[in-house]
Amino acid sequence: MALSQSRRPSGRGELFGHPRGLTFLFTTEMWERFSYYGMRSLLVLYMVRFVLQPGNADTVIGLSALRGVYEAIFGTLGTQPLASHIYGLYTALVYATPLLGGLLADRVLGQRRTVLLGASLMAIGHFMMAFEQLFLLALLVLIFGNGAFKPNISAQIGALYAPGDPRRDRAYSIFYVGINLGAFLAPLICGTLGEEVGWHYGFGAAGVGMTIGLLVYLYAAPSLPADERERAVRSGRDRQPLDRSERRSILALFILFLPVSLFWATYEQQGNTIPLWADDFTDRHINLLFWHGEIPVTWFQAVNPLLIFAFTPFVLALWARQAARGAEPSTVTKMALGCFGVALANLIMLGAVWQSNGAPQASWMWLIGYFVIITIGELYLSPIGLSLVSKVSPGRIVSMMMGVWLATSFVGNLIGGWLGSFWSSMDKSAFFLMIACVAALAGLIIWAFDRPLRTALRE
Repeated sequence: MALSQSRRPSGRGELFGHPRGLTFLFTTEMWERFSYYGMRSLLVLYMVRFVLQPGNADTVIGLSALRGVYEAIFGTLGTQPLASHIYGLYTALVYATPLLGGLLADRVLGQRRTVLLGASLMAIGHFMMAFEQLFLLALLVLIFGNGAFKPNISAQIGALYAPGDPRRDRAYSIFYVGINLGAFLAPLICGTLGEEVGWHYGFGAAGVGMTIGLLVYLYAAPSLPADERERAVRSGRDRQPLDRSERRSILALFILFLPVSLFWATYEQQGNTIPLWADDFTDRHINLLFWHGEIPVTWFQAVNPLLIFAFTPFVLALWARQAARGAEPSTVTKMALGCFGVALANLIMLGAVWQSNGAPQASWMWLIGYFVIITIGELYLSPIGLSLVSKVSPGRIVSMMMGVWLATSFVGNLIGGWLGSFWSSMDKSAFFLMIACVAALAGLIIWAFDRPLRTALRE
């Protein structure tokens, strides 16, 4: 068994049928995601409209050197391509450093202390964003903070449950709702403050959110599970080599690494090029009985997490009905379907392009359709992947393996930043078709490995 039988739930009482620690981890992650997505909803617009503009760019510490590196590779870059590259680099490194954070927890600090370190760094980083001179330094602090925080809070969810506890998958789905609750509120609050009041107010609100998350985690300490590192040291498992079954499970996760990276490269366009489409090519005027006006660009970033709340119960109910009939898709098949969903979402945007070619701007309803389909695709891949890593990873390296899994977003965001740099130079139909093809390719790769991976993962 990949997860040792010595791993036990926290035993601190239950709330709504789950360990009480789930509620606190849910809330901590909600505020951390509020801070991350609040800042992310403003990031590209902030760069394009303000910080990369002549006069402002000269004051940013390290920007001229970073621009020189990119232009040595890609040639002279305008404001938008440079912004997409910086966005891609930032979001990529945010998901590369969890590997370091996982190693730090498994080998040195333990999960709790590493989460506290990460949360503190992120709070500081968000407040640093209020000063444009510190823009790149703030991004660096946020990158390392996220690396310490993200894999370890995700691994602690699994540690709340004994091996074989059927509530584990549902717990990760509940945890995923917390992620998206923060992501839903973030553009509405941070985005609105940044666009309507001032960029620095939006970034400051993100810092306040991360501080609240840190305080919740400190309060929750008695309800959280013991660190896996402490268990492994006490039992001597930290010195035991991996057995054949554990090595096979780890290999299966690595096989999934490439196609899942391609999924994130296409999925993350919703924070990179989709805001630019909403800003330049979308008719955002709305006339309702209770409100007339223009939808802020950043508000579209709230649609995806809102739909997570709406769709999660129905998706879980669908899987339950399929399971009762013995027809529930395997984990690997679900992940392939998730990739196909992202491909379909980008094909929907072809309709928006065709409409905008014959009209000043496309209807905002095309974006709603895009977010509906991409959200369903996300539900079939992202929480399923987190639960999978929790179940099959050896307990003494579970934080590191969670970091490895999150590193798929590192590779994906690097590729996504490169893909996004073509936005200004490509015909928009060709751009969305390119993104759809990459997502479909990821789905086909996963589908091709369905049967051998199911054997390796012992489903």
